[in-house]
Amino acid sequence: MQPFTLFAPAKVNLALHVLGRRADGYHDLDSVVAFADVGDRLTFTPADDFTITLGGPFAAALPQAGDNIIAKSWAAARAIAQKRGRALPPVQVHLEKNLPVASGIGGGSANAAAALKGFLRLAGITEIDAEIAAAGLAIGADVPVCLSGVACRMQGVGERITPLVGFTPLRAILVNPLVEVSTPAVFRGLALEKGQSCGTPVADLRDPARWRNDLASPAIALAPVIGEVLTRLAAAPGVTRAFMSGSGATCVALCTDDEVKPELETRWWVARTVLR
Repeated sequence: MQPFTLFAPAKVNLALHVLGRRADGYHDLDSVVAFADVGDRLTFTPADDFTITLGGPFAAALPQAGDNIIAKSWAAARAIAQKRGRALPPVQVHLEKNLPVASGIGGGSANAAAALKGFLRLAGITEIDAEIAAAGLAIGADVPVCLSGVACRMQGVGERITPLVGFTPLRAILVNPLVEVSTPAVFRGLALEKGQSCGTPVADLRDPARWRNDLASPAIALAPVIGEVLTRLAAAPGVTRAFMSGSGATCVALCTDDEVKPELETRWWVARTVLR
C-alpha cells in the first residue's frame, strides 16, 4: 500500500428547511447542499495498528481518538469489509483539521465520509452503494450527502439524496466568528414536539431567493454574534445573499465576483471559495 490523501470538503447548506419533528425525535429536513473547495485532509499510511493522529489549526478542539468520528468510520468499514469477505489492513490516519469545529459546515461528517471511503478503498471497495450509505447515516445524518460530494437536495434526516444536475458553481465567502454552536441545542430551540409539523419544503431548486435556514433564529439566540456576521455580509457591495449554514455558526455570502470585501473582524475565520 502506498500512502494516499483524501480531501474532505466543507459542506454548505444553501437551504435548510425544517418540516417537523418525527415521532422518533429526529427532525425532518429539506436542504440544498453544495461543497466548497476548502476543507480538511486525511492521509492514510501503512501501520502495524489502526491509529489516528491530528494536526492543523483546529486539531486541539477535537475529541480524543477513541471517541473520534474517524474511529467510528473505521468500525463501520471493518464490519462492511468482513461481511464481504475482504481484509482491512491496519492503517495510520492523519487528519489535517483546517475547518472550525462545530461550525455548521459538516467538517466532522466530511471527515467521516472521507475516512469511510479511504478505509473501504484499502479493502478493495470503491463503489458507494446503499449499504455503505446506510452505514454512513448511522455515523451521522450528514455523512451520506458528504459521501456523494456533489451538489444535492437532501431530505428526511439525511437519507434521501438527489444530485442537482447542472448546478451552477457559486462564488462565496465563508465566515465563522469562532464560536462553537451545539447542534442539539439549536434544534431544541425550535421547541417542536414529537410528531409536530412545521415549515414548508424547498419550493424551487433554481430560486435561491426562496430558500431559508430555519435554524438561524435559534442559533442566533444562542450566539448573537452570528447575527452580526450576517449583517456585515449582507451590507457588503456585491453580496447577493447572506445566510447561515447548518446549525451555525458559519455564515455564507454569495458574491458577484472575487473583489467583494465585507468589513470583518480579523479574529474571525474567513475563506473565499467556490461552491459546487
